[in-house]
Amino acid sequence: MSQDNMVKMECKECKRTNYFTSKNKKVLKNRLELEKFCKFCKKHTEHKETK
Repeated sequence: MSQDNMVKMECKECKRTNYFTSKNKKVLKNRLELEKFCKFCKKHTEHKETK
C-alpha cells in the first residue's frame, strides 16, 4: 500500500488509534467512518479517520 493513501482510524469512545487503512482520496472527500472492533473497549464501536 502507498503511504499517501493510508489513514489512521480512531475509536470514538476511548480515542485510541487502533487501525490503519487505505482510501481513495480522489473519490472520498469526507472523513471515513466505520464500525470496527476496539481491543481496548472490547466491543464494536464507531471508528473515525484522523489526521
